[in-house]
Amino acid sequence: MSRDLVGQGKKIAKKGMFFQGVTALILILAGVVFSNAHTALSLACGAVVSILPTLIFAGFAFRYAGARQSNLVARSFSQGAKIKLALTMILFVVAFMGLQASPLPVIIGYVITTVSYWLALFRDNTQQSE
Repeated sequence: MSRDLVGQGKKIAKKGMFFQGVTALILILAGVVFSNAHTALSLACGAVVSILPTLIFAGFAFRYAGARQSNLVARSFSQGAKIKLALTMILFVVAFMGLQASPLPVIIGYVITTVSYWLALFRDNTQQSE
């Protein structure tokens, strides 16, 4: 049962990551078509700041399963959340300081890709409950 829940969780997370990746690609292409390369790069930076920590967190969140491993599950989830937060901050610093990305497109890229992940998870959850 618990392994089945972890399998379902991984499947949902993969769907969310796929949707987030597709959204990021569309956003970056829109930046290239409607603006310039620097804006597209800034949008890409924001998308990466959203996607990479989420991917790493999902890896930690679904590492363990089962009632016998509840302490490991909780510890792994906590570690994943801490790493996600730290990595997000580091990636924002790299985007702004290292790559000289424009702040507004970075934030827009981050927000849109993050919200797209949440919407994908919400959509999948509402479809399963019907």
